[in-house]
Amino acid sequence: MNYTYKTIDLFAGIGGIRLGFDMTKRVKNVFSAEIDKYACETYKVNFGGNPQCDITKIDEKKLPDFDILLAGFPCQAFSIAGRRGGFEDTRGTLFFHVARMIKEKQPKAFLLENVKGLTHHDGGKTLSTIMNVLEHDLGYTVYSQLLNAKDYGVPQKRERIYIVGFKKETDFEFPKPKKLKLKIKDIMEKEVVSGKYYLSNTYLQTLKNHRTRHEEKGNGFGYEIVNSDGIANTIVVGGMGKERNLLYDDRLTNFQPVTNIKGEINKDYIRKMTPREWARLQGFPDSYKIPVSDAQAYKQFGNSVSVPVINEIAKLVIEKLDSQYSTIDKIVKYTNIEASTVQTIGCQ
Repeated sequence: MNYTYKTIDLFAGIGGIRLGFDMTKRVKNVFSAEIDKYACETYKVNFGGNPQCDITKIDEKKLPDFDILLAGFPCQAFSIAGRRGGFEDTRGTLFFHVARMIKEKQPKAFLLENVKGLTHHDGGKTLSTIMNVLEHDLGYTVYSQLLNAKDYGVPQKRERIYIVGFKKETDFEFPKPKKLKLKIKDIMEKEVVSGKYYLSNTYLQTLKNHRTRHEEKGNGFGYEIVNSDGIANTIVVGGMGKERNLLYDDRLTNFQPVTNIKGEINKDYIRKMTPREWARLQGFPDSYKIPVSDAQAYKQFGNSVSVPVINEIAKLVIEKLDSQYSTIDKIVKYTNIEASTVQTIGCQ
């Protein structure tokens, strides 16, 4: 069945969820929304259009028709003390804006993504409320599951919760784990990287001292030099995000500092991963452009999704929709999908 399903991409970030669906070549994006201007810069360079707008100001009645809603919304608690925990109780949260768009447009399906912590956030009340709204208030058949990126093709431990819903009653199973073939060494830069990615000897000693202090207290906190024959820890934004995935890379020959650092470049050949290596850990192809500073790139890829996980889910969602909709019922016939221009209907 060669039909194009229309998607909208909310809390779009740099388009990781959209990319996972685009890779099926069975969808066409008709609307995207993202508030962070730097993420929008990356999004525009890779997908075209201008997704920048505040989701709270979007008029759901003015949205173009679509078949699948995609959203990686933030995790927020609901004020549900003494109440049922339904649609009205989610007002004031960003999930509410996802729900009102589903309620208004009644898409055939949706995919929502969130951090693992959603499963126990606010004692489980947050996830319980979300599921209640989607199932009982909005009338969808809903499935949720924690999936780990390392089980779907990328050498990174990264658990996230995925919530899939269908307008028609159906059975759905999330993709089965696959044997991981890639290792960290497979995503490392092929050329010698700049000295700016190597830690200074002063900072490296600070990290060693910091870990020693924590170990003396019985804590496991500290930096980690990961084995290139293994897989990476979860890449995260802020804190010790980069220091938890340091590499030993002895190819550097020029130890002249290229940035203003305290001390000298360490002679132990220890460096942090590059933004491109983080992109690869998330399953982004090398053709994906990175137009922003390193600081913004780390933030964007650290906040993004594992594209191969999304792609595996997308294929199953589309397969299920194909079985549910055997006619061209409000589905545009597939011809040739080019990178679509992102609409900004409803964004002021």
